[in-house]
Formats: sequence, C-alpha cells, structure tokens
Amino acid sequence: MTHQQIPSQFDVIVVGAGAAGLYTALCLPQNLSVGLISKQTLTSSASDWAQGGIAAAVSTDDSPLLHIEDTLRAGAGLCDIEAVKFLAENAKASIDSLVDLGVAFDRDGGKLALTLEAAHSRNRVLHAADTTGREVTTTLTKQVLRRQNIQVIQQALALNLWLDEQDSCCQGICLFYQDKIQWVKANAVVLATGGGGQVFSQTTNPAISTGDGVAIAWRVGAILRDLEFFQFHPTALTKTGADRFLISEAVRGEGAHLIDNTGKRFTFDYHPSGELAPRDVVSRAIFSHLQNTSFQDTSCQDTSLQNTSFQDTSSQDTSSQDTSFQDIDGDKAIAVNQDYGNVWLDMRPIPPDKISHRFPNIIKVCQNWGIDVFTTPIPVSPAAHYWMGGIFTDTANRTNIPGLYAVGEVTSTGVHGANRLASNSLLECIVFGAQMAQLQLPKSSTNSSTETPSTQEFSLTSEEWDKQLAEIGHIRSELPRLMWQSAGICREKESLDMALTIVKSWQKSFAELSLTQFLLNLSAPKSVTFSFPDISQGLQLWAETGNLLDVAYLILKSATFRTESRGGHYRLDYPQLETNWQVHTMVQNHNWWKSSYNENP
Repeated sequence: MTHQQIPSQFDVIVVGAGAAGLYTALCLPQNLSVGLISKQTLTSSASDWAQGGIAAAVSTDDSPLLHIEDTLRAGAGLCDIEAVKFLAENAKASIDSLVDLGVAFDRDGGKLALTLEAAHSRNRVLHAADTTGREVTTTLTKQVLRRQNIQVIQQALALNLWLDEQDSCCQGICLFYQDKIQWVKANAVVLATGGGGQVFSQTTNPAISTGDGVAIAWRVGAILRDLEFFQFHPTALTKTGADRFLISEAVRGEGAHLIDNTGKRFTFDYHPSGELAPRDVVSRAIFSHLQNTSFQDTSCQDTSLQNTSFQDTSSQDTSSQDTSFQDIDGDKAIAVNQDYGNVWLDMRPIPPDKISHRFPNIIKVCQNWGIDVFTTPIPVSPAAHYWMGGIFTDTANRTNIPGLYAVGEVTSTGVHGANRLASNSLLECIVFGAQMAQLQLPKSSTNSSTETPSTQEFSLTSEEWDKQLAEIGHIRSELPRLMWQSAGICREKESLDMALTIVKSWQKSFAELSLTQFLLNLSAPKSVTFSFPDISQGLQLWAETGNLLDVAYLILKSATFRTESRGGHYRLDYPQLETNWQVHTMVQNHNWWKSSYNENP
C-alpha cells in the first residue's frame, strides 16, 4: 500500500496490526471510522510468527472447565479466575468466528484436528500446519482490507498518547509518518502493540517487538501489572548466524524428545512430565543442565546419536558472551545468564509422514541451516518469548485512563498469571478483541478542530545527527545483552541492581539528547518536519530505544520488587514460592505496590 494522507480524526485508532489489532478492528462497530496503525507492514507482527496454534475446548472429551484448570495450574497462582473463565468459555465461539472468516485450520476427516502441547491435559490446540499465526493474520488482513470503515496506515510509528489536559482522557496519538510528526484525534485508542522481547538479546520475537505500547502507556500514567513475568521458550533454534527461530511446543506434543549430548532425556530429572512440563520449568531445566554439564568433550556416548551434527558446538550465539558491561563506578556487572551452549530436540521419534504434514516450515528453516530433522536432532536453547505482564485491563479491555483500551500481549488481563499456558496467546487476542464490538463512545464526540495545526521544523547538522545516532545505536546494541545476562531465565539481586544502575545512566544520557529534549517538550497539535537525511530510520531507532530503556527499567524494578520465585520469574536468591507473594505487582509512574485480585483498572 502506498503512503496516504491521514485524516485529522478517527472514531477509534487501533495501534498494532497483529492478531489482536486486526481482529479488534474487524469487531468494532462498522459505523465507526477506524484507523489501523502498523509500525511496519501488515505481515511483520509477532502473531505472524506464531506456530503452534490456538487452544480451545472443542472436542467431546474436553471442556472449558478442564481448560480453566490447566490454565490456572500453569499460571502458578496468579491467574484471575474470572478472566480465565471468560477466556475458556468464549473460546469455541472465537474459533467458530475465525472459521467463518475463512481461517483454514487443519482437519482430521471432517473434524478440526487437535494436538497436545505442554501442560494441557487434553489435545485441544487447533493449528494450520506449523504456521497457524500466518494463516490467522493473513485471513484477518484480507477481511480488514475489504472494510470500508477501516483505513490501514502502514509504516507509521506511534510516539506518544494524546491526553486531554483538563480531564486526562485519551483523545488520540502522536504519530511519525512520512517523515513528519503529527497528532491524530480519536474518541478511543486501542493499544494492540504486542510484546517486548527485543529487550533481551536472545528472543523469538520479531524486530518490531520493542514494548512500545507498555512504554507509551506508562509514560502517561497507565497502571501496569506483573512486568517481571517473562516467559522464556525452551526450544529456539541455536545456530551461529541464525535468528532465534522458534521450534514449536507442538513438536514435543507430537512426541519429540529433549536430549543432552549423551542422548539422555534429562528433563525428567527436573519434572515428572519431562518435555511436556510447563515452559518455565523446561527452560530452567535446560539452563541448569547446561550449567552442570561439561562441554569440553562433545563426543556422543550414545551410539544411536552418532552421525549427527553434535560435533558443531559453535552453534550457540556468541553475541551475548561478552560480559564487559560497566556501571558508573567501572565495576563489572554480574552475568547470571551466560550462554552455556545448547541441548538437542530430537524429532526422530515422530513418524516421518507426520513430521512432513505437521511441520513443513520447521523442516524448511532447519534445512536452510544444514539440519535434516528426519535424521539429525536440532540444536536448541531457551529464548525470551512472551510477556505475561503489561497494561492492566479488565475483560472489556479498559485501562485506568478513560478512552484508552488495550488488547493482546500488551495487556495484563489476568488470564496468564505468572506463566502462560501454551497457545492461549492467540486465543486471548481473539476472545478479548471480540469485546470491542461492545464499545460505547461518549455522546459528546471529539470534533475536528477547524484550526490548522502549526508546523515546526527541527534541524541538526549532519555531524550532530550522526553523533546522536551513534550514541542511541550503542545503547540499543548493549541493552538487550545486559538484560539477557541480568534478568534472563535466572535472576538475583546483585545483578538486577547492577543492571538497573546502568539502565538509569543510559536513560539519563538518552534524555539529554537534543532530539529527546525537543520531542519531550512538543505540545499537541503542533506538527514537526525535519531538515536532515535518513530521519525515518533514525527516528524509529530513537523511539524504540527509548521504549526499550523504559521497558528494561520496569522489568528490572519489578523483578527486584518480587522477592520470591514464581512462574516466569525465578530468583536464585529467593528460590521458593512464597504464599505472601500470591498477589500482583502493580506499577504506576514510579510507584510499585502489591495488589489483591479484585483491584480494578
């Protein structure tokens, strides 16, 4: 789609074009004008990368009650029961809606095909081969483009929310589009910006997952919740030069084994469910096993594993092994989560015809990296995958800021608790996105201003611009490595505090940049043009780096605040689950507090 003129006002603006944003836009009443904002293109979301599928109790041997029980068990005591009930009981209707829209789930005869994933007690995961997310988002995109009331605006970057100065209601957003900053009004804004996996150097998330929604909501006073809970997926492809490509949970559900260099299925040493234990358990099992294993002798002791690529021990990504981060006093930060190598995901126990049918994309990607999944185990290790915490919302997607809503991974609805159950994420996008059909806009609608907004130019010399870009680029490069080492799978106070000191110093340096100073003082609805080259790429780097710094600060502070281990948050210095911490971590501005379940946005 070509660039286009953006209207000065919509009834509703939806920021984000993954499954949550697309489905939300489709569910909004069709008499409303909707602006759908995509930071890149409509095919670049994390939803598009989702492999496994969507969980829903649709078979005769399953029930919403069993789905609820499994979700609560995985959530480690922090799920909101009413939210989980709402999710599970509306799951079948959501699946029916997707099928009606044209989503082609795999079939087994005339019935929807179902598979098993970790921590589910029944086969309840619907799928479209191993590219379920792509099938869903492609179908939803086609439907969105047919709607006359929806205007899709691609390659537009949301910089800030626009709050009314008198009543603090959200009345629009500040956008960077076509090399220009402009303000767009709306009676409601829906954030559907996804997660923030790029805050970690090892992540399965796409490059656009920089925590934008959480950061811009926090900066205007939105209440956030449970930001310390980040899920680390156990099985990401670990090969030199390769992105951390996700190897779906469904692979283990269909019978693949996790093995070490000797061929041992070591996960049973850590949990009776072995490879199908909850994700946080399996990730820590891999982490612990690698720490306790010598990688000097890489020869295979199990003859059944010979003639594989185990001898390639360079497959681990070395980009995060340098631990020379300096704090303001020059001391080295403690590196808790150093890379120790990889384990292996062996698909050979699965019948070859089933591998071919169920996992064609995994086969293709592995082949590109010289791995034949039919004969050779896949080198894997954990990577940051899903953020359970986010903007605090209720089941109607409302935040504490009037006019501001949020849907999908950017939220904390309470359905995931401390550890998301596999394949509940796409389901959450659809079930909660459907709620926006009930949106009631205020009777006194925002009227377009007859006053033409003034335009201001911001100018820098090429030398100044290059210098600022270099400083921003340095922070953007170093921050994910610092976060992986200090706030990854295992955490402890010393490394968290050290990382927090470094992040604060980077925030200070970032705030002192002339570009930051200018944009922080920018008042609506004044638009801005720029008089130096490559502004589009540079401003995106500036915005995403600022958001990642805020996200890192929020995660580190929240991880320090919760002095126990639960779900996706594991403290080496507080390894036990504590009953007095069976509460949520609440955040607003720079205030942290404990909350019970019944607190409302």
